[in-house]
Amino acid sequence: MQTVSLIRSCILIRKNSNKSFGRRRKEVPYGIQVRLPCDALNYKFRKSMHRSRLFAALDTNDNHPPILVPEDNANNVPEQEQVSILSGWSPPRPLWRGLSVLILAGQVIIRLLKGKIHRKNTLQQLERVGPKSVGVCLLTSAFVGMAFTIQFVREFTRLGLNRSVGGVLALAFARELSPVITSIVVAGRIGSAFAAELGTMQVSEQTDTLRVLGSDPVDYLVTPRVIACCVALPILTLICFTVGMASSALLADAVYGVSINIILDSAQRALRPWDIISAMIKSQVFGGVISIVSCAWGVTTLGGAKGVGESTTSAVVISLVGIFIADFFLSCCFFQGAGDSLKSCMS
Repeated sequence: MQTVSLIRSCILIRKNSNKSFGRRRKEVPYGIQVRLPCDALNYKFRKSMHRSRLFAALDTNDNHPPILVPEDNANNVPEQEQVSILSGWSPPRPLWRGLSVLILAGQVIIRLLKGKIHRKNTLQQLERVGPKSVGVCLLTSAFVGMAFTIQFVREFTRLGLNRSVGGVLALAFARELSPVITSIVVAGRIGSAFAAELGTMQVSEQTDTLRVLGSDPVDYLVTPRVIACCVALPILTLICFTVGMASSALLADAVYGVSINIILDSAQRALRPWDIISAMIKSQVFGGVISIVSCAWGVTTLGGAKGVGESTTSAVVISLVGIFIADFFLSCCFFQGAGDSLKSCMS
């Protein structure tokens, strides 16, 4: 009696016998391993052949079954497995997270052009980014303005350039300090909250629940946050600019004896409308960077509570780096060439 069985990755052919047997091994060409006991014959193939036809028959001369090569390999040539080079490769996580930022930004722009805006959620996020962040932004800008005044007003008064103090302070606050400081505060307070919220929703499968209910997570979660940041940050920047200038003027008048009227007059002559416009444009760009990066890091969170913490920290760090990089390129675009703003305030 002979039995032929197919077991996953090998074909086993055995001749049944109740006699005891020893073990002998013999290597057969073309990758076939054969074990020949006395009365039991085990044929094991190293390569999976569960989809090929194999023929085995007993030889009446020596009572050993010859092996016939499968039909698809009639020329007795060993087959080589075709393995793709990129079959086991997966892109690094920072790479596909960076791509997710671009994809998410494109989806938000398309939805804004189509007018798909969730108004109620947008108003809630505006309240959160705007009025609830005013206190921290004002406190930060006031102390930064006073520290900046201590560093510069003392040196300018010793040089006898009291009339240029206000112009220097106004240009510094309008072009760099107010947009950057406001964006840093918002990135630490709001960006981390966005990443933590969306990351928690992602790991708890709440975003999948939104899809099941027929709501697009980008429309409901991401677009309102991007709109809120891009609208609220320019307003916060203007408020911070005003508070920073006021604190600087009060400190200069109280400590260094430079009159507030001199500082305000110098600032008025040094500032141009384009300085305020450029600050608002910078703030909008920074708001877009903060919201897009934070939301993208949130929706790509993996690994439970630990992953949420890592995504939150990473979102804030990447947002800050993005703010500084964007500030450099925007400054190169907006303020090329030699300026004459300080000349008018010194006359």
